[in-house]
Amino acid sequence: MDFEIREDRQPQGRKKLTRERAAYFRLVQQGVSNTEACRIVGINRRTGKRWRYGRNPSGGNKAAPPIRSVVPPSVPSRYLREAERIHIADRLREKATIRAIAVELGRSPSTISREIRRNRHPGNGQYRPFAAQARADGRRPRPKPGKIGQNPELRAAIQAGLDERWSPEQICHALRRYFPDRPEMHVVHETVYQALYVQGRGELRRQLAGALRSGRARRKPHRQANCRQPRFTDPMVMISDRPAEAEDRAVPGHWEGDLIIGKDSASAIGTLVERATRYVMLLHLPDGRGAEQVRDALQETVQRLPAHLKRSLTWDQGSEMAAHKSFTLATDVPVYFCDPASPWQRGSNENTNGLLRQYFPKGTDLSVHTRDHLDVVAAQLNGRPRKTLGWETPAERLHKLLAA
Repeated sequence: MDFEIREDRQPQGRKKLTRERAAYFRLVQQGVSNTEACRIVGINRRTGKRWRYGRNPSGGNKAAPPIRSVVPPSVPSRYLREAERIHIADRLREKATIRAIAVELGRSPSTISREIRRNRHPGNGQYRPFAAQARADGRRPRPKPGKIGQNPELRAAIQAGLDERWSPEQICHALRRYFPDRPEMHVVHETVYQALYVQGRGELRRQLAGALRSGRARRKPHRQANCRQPRFTDPMVMISDRPAEAEDRAVPGHWEGDLIIGKDSASAIGTLVERATRYVMLLHLPDGRGAEQVRDALQETVQRLPAHLKRSLTWDQGSEMAAHKSFTLATDVPVYFCDPASPWQRGSNENTNGLLRQYFPKGTDLSVHTRDHLDVVAAQLNGRPRKTLGWETPAERLHKLLAA
């Protein structure tokens, strides 16, 4: 056996042998005899028998309560079992701490604390394991009626937000702003997602895909995309040389840019996002996405900005920015390039590109969208409340900065 604590045992007086008892039951569960387990742990054989059988081994009238094994089962359960609740009750009678019980059961202390608080007797406050198990079983049956399905007004408000292409999180925070004194109108965004997933069966599948911004009917893990790494004739200035004021988003005027690509890589739309306000501007590229077309569209867009909002531009190492030097000479806006395979260095822009896919799905021809339509989409994005802005809209935040 590689577990033996006999050598480093410390005198404990009348303290409970918590560590030794847990080690003893682990050995017993592995098939070790009582005598051998007691020798390894360093306890008297009578103590082991008392723990194992829950009685006084001498045959006297004083009987100790049975001590259950605290070893978790081979297949962990999400929910507490009856045996664990019995162990909790036994240890509470012995005045054990919440953390000690949690260690013995292999659970989080918050799990034990929540179990005692929710399932103790409502009158005298005592924790009774079999009554606690009955209360837990009574709460568990599924499915249960959802809050959204029981409240038509709440359902209509959420549907109105989805029709405006707001995310569930934006909808939930807007409800708290609009109905601050009505808790029946407050839900968390996970509740909205679950309602959509449950309803997304059979004939409702297409409606669900239209309601969710990702266009998917079920969750998928994020996957890192492959980034191209071309080299330009003009040397690149890397993001590590970008001013510190751009990194901390304290000063407006620092932009992130990228392209979203259409069907067969034949069309594209350029995206610009201001780092401090998340304000979005879209580039119209009807003639293609070559270096010259992107440069001309960037120049036309940037020249409409006031001088104090033209501080820098951060882009990835895509070939569309091969003319970055001529763009900088024409606009006096320096261009900084991200490191290879590092899309998180343009996090605001990557997030915005994901939002735009709700309007411009992958695999579609992006050249059919007019300049006026791009302006409408940008205005709608700039009118959405954003969590990172304290649920202000990018347009509101930009207006404040310009007024200041």
